[in-house]
Amino acid sequence: MNEKTCCCERTKSRSEQEKKDLMNRLRRIEGQVRGLQNMLENDAYCTDVLIQVSAVNSALNSFSRTLLSSHMKSCVAEDLRNGKEETIDELVDTLQKVMK
Repeated sequence: MNEKTCCCERTKSRSEQEKKDLMNRLRRIEGQVRGLQNMLENDAYCTDVLIQVSAVNSALNSFSRTLLSSHMKSCVAEDLRNGKEETIDELVDTLQKVMK
């Protein structure tokens, strides 16, 4: 398997572009959370804060979907090609935790 996508020993080597894209998403989310803090400090109206919270949740969900897609296309697919069927159980467990 390509070293850039190795999913072995519970680590994942990501390409520089994938890492950059994920980090950029997290930085935008971090900025949104800081915006929430500022809204509270400035006594923003509850509805406005709740709308921003919804935007943060949506951004986190999008980040999770992107990461899950990458995981399935690389780690899960590679394990299945190598006959490691227990990866399906791990994926199901992960989805159950994520979808609470």
